[in-house]
Amino acid sequence: MGTYLAKARRGKVRWHVLDAEGQVLGRLAARATRVLTGKAFPDYTPHVEHREGLIVINAEKVRLTGKKLDTKVYRHHTGYPGGLKEVSARTLRDTKPERLVWEAIVGMLPKTRLGDRMARRLKIYAGPSHPHGGQKPEPMPVASE
Repeated sequence: MGTYLAKARRGKVRWHVLDAEGQVLGRLAARATRVLTGKAFPDYTPHVEHREGLIVINAEKVRLTGKKLDTKVYRHHTGYPGGLKEVSARTLRDTKPERLVWEAIVGMLPKTRLGDRMARRLKIYAGPSHPHGGQKPEPMPVASE
């Protein structure tokens, strides 16, 4: 008996809404990654794009456990000499909460062209509203902890 490999889905992207209010950042990112990669669906195949989109709302209300708000540091380099920039998780959550959630989710996606396509179907908003009502997104149920 051969191994079943699903064909690539054609057509529209199915969108899902994930409410980040009160959820732990790492667990939220793991759930989001399962949807974007297609592992949450029965026809998962590793090399196939699954046409799933994700809208994350209330990014400003995400939780970090322990002392991560003050000890976790996000770094990037500008490309200029001495251009290493550091920002704490607390500062990032207060100024750009979308970036905090984006870093967590995209960091768990594959580092390939397929992962780049998955990241393009991720939309994150700090507040409870989003402009994607026309896509008729389905709400994702909150996981019990």
